[in-house]
Amino acid sequence: MARVQSILEGKGGAVLSIGPKATVLEAAHLMNQHKVGALVVTLGGEVSGIITERDVLVRVVGEQRHPAQTLVEDVMSTHVTCCTPDTSIEEARTLMRDRRIRHLPVVDKQRHLRGMISIGDLNAWQIDGHEQTIHDLHQYIHGRA
Repeated sequence: MARVQSILEGKGGAVLSIGPKATVLEAAHLMNQHKVGALVVTLGGEVSGIITERDVLVRVVGEQRHPAQTLVEDVMSTHVTCCTPDTSIEEARTLMRDRRIRHLPVVDKQRHLRGMISIGDLNAWQIDGHEQTIHDLHQYIHGRA
């Protein structure tokens, strides 16, 4: 059974994070610069929250707050669903579906950040698996296997 670790090995464990005292404007610039939809908020190497595009839209724009004056800690989501590198890919997909989230930080047992996967990563993993199956079947049918 495939594990989240397999996805991290393919994409690398590097993940963008930001501190809780940064401004929302700084967070938005970082997300835009790296073309990501979420940043993990860390304090002392541990996950303390997550700020997503939706958080910015609902809690900053929707509440007419000024992004340069609003701190990440004031609008971040603090109840962060995480997984470990040993979590199965199907379990990660189920967590995201059931909790209606698109980003899942990957942490170790001490809750230190080890990476992040997105729904896009899970979809790409699934598509790659299907493409490999199609290739293998094609090889089998044409007697090349």
